[in-house]
Amino acid sequence: MSQKAGESAATEGRGGTPPERWSVQQKTEVVLRLLRGEDLGEVSREMRVSPAALEEWRRVFLETGQQGLRTRSRDPGQRELTGTRAKLGELTMRMELATELLEKRGYGDELKRLLNAITAARSSAVTA
Repeated sequence: MSQKAGESAATEGRGGTPPERWSVQQKTEVVLRLLRGEDLGEVSREMRVSPAALEEWRRVFLETGQQGLRTRSRDPGQRELTGTRAKLGELTMRMELATELLEKRGYGDELKRLLNAITAARSSAVTA
C-alpha cells in the first residue's frame, strides 16, 4: 500500500474519510503527530475527529501507553460486565427521574408506601 502525500494510514484507502472505529495503531499514529508538534486544530480537521477526542487520546496515551487506546476489552466477560453496569446505570437514572416526577406531581406518599410494600414482600420471600 502506498501513501499519497498528505494522506495518513488512518485515512488511506478510504477516500480521505475517517474510519468508523479507530484501531489502536491509527490512534497512536494521530497521537504521535500531535506529540511531534502538529497543530491540534489542523489534525482535528484533517482526521474529522473533535479536538476534545484527540486531547483525550493524547492524555490516555501519555498515561497508559498504546494499550490504553484500546476501546474494547478482549475479555468477553469484561465486556459483558461493562454492558451490564451501563444498563444498571441507565435503569437507576430512569428510576430516579420517575421518582422525582411522581414526587413533583404529588404522589410522593403513595410512592413511599408502594416501595415499602415491595421491600417487605422481598424480605418475606427471602426468609420463606
